[in-house]
Amino acid sequence: MPLDLSKVSQENADKEILRIGMLAELDAINLYEQMAAMAQDGNLKKVLLDVAKEEKTHVGEFQAMLLKADQEQAEELKEGEKEIEEMS
Repeated sequence: MPLDLSKVSQENADKEILRIGMLAELDAINLYEQMAAMAQDGNLKKVLLDVAKEEKTHVGEFQAMLLKADQEQAEELKEGEKEIEEMS
C-alpha cells in the first residue's frame, strides 16, 4: 500500500499514518495465518502464528494511539460496540 500524504492536511497526517499502519498490520496477520494453515512443518506453523500474534499487538498499539488522536473515531468505536451488544 503506497503512502501518499501529499493531499492530507498536516493536522490529519498522524491519524492517516496510524490507519495505514493498522491496515498493514491486518494484512500481515492474514498473510501469516494463511501461511500457517498451509505449512507442513509444525515449528514453522508455530512461528508464523506467533508472528501473527505479535502483529495483533501492533494493531492494538496503533488503535490506542488513534483513539487518543481522533475523538470521533473513539466515539464511533463505542457506538459500534453498543450496536453489536444490542444485536446479542
